[in-house]
Amino acid sequence: MQTRNRSQDIDLKFLQVATTIFCIAGLLLSIYAYHVEVKKEKDENYTAMCDISEHMSCTAAFSSKYGKGFGILEHIVGKESILNQPNSVFGLVFYLIFMPLGEIPNLTVSKIMIGLAVLSNLCSVYLAYILMFILYDFCVVCVTTYAVNFFLLICSLFRYKFHSAKLKAEASKKSS
Repeated sequence: MQTRNRSQDIDLKFLQVATTIFCIAGLLLSIYAYHVEVKKEKDENYTAMCDISEHMSCTAAFSSKYGKGFGILEHIVGKESILNQPNSVFGLVFYLIFMPLGEIPNLTVSKIMIGLAVLSNLCSVYLAYILMFILYDFCVVCVTTYAVNFFLLICSLFRYKFHSAKLKAEASKKSS
């Protein structure tokens, strides 16, 4: 019985560490994306490290109309609204919220994390569609961010499974 509890603690710790690592990766990618976008706005001749070719360019994606407010917010709140930020700012906010949640061992928090991860993956699918079929571009930073979001969803699902199993075990222990 003691071995099972220790194994569960190790599994939870692994998920917490993995979540933190993926959030840090997402933060770094978002910071870099923001940096590239700001540099490109100030200097039209700026070429980012992620600009590999004409159709493999993160700058093209970041500076497109879809690079701010997902290409949607300007139609809702206006182009000059404070809410119409670069997508990288939304990424920063997401990862800064998600990372501390990953340290809270709780079933309700796990449900919240799944909801946030699903939302981020829906945004990733939407932006991937735009990237491929509207912009005809491949953005290494964008695609890496989509992968980070996917792995955060996987970690969140495993966390939920872990906390559900733990609650069931505690309930059956009390009823015995």
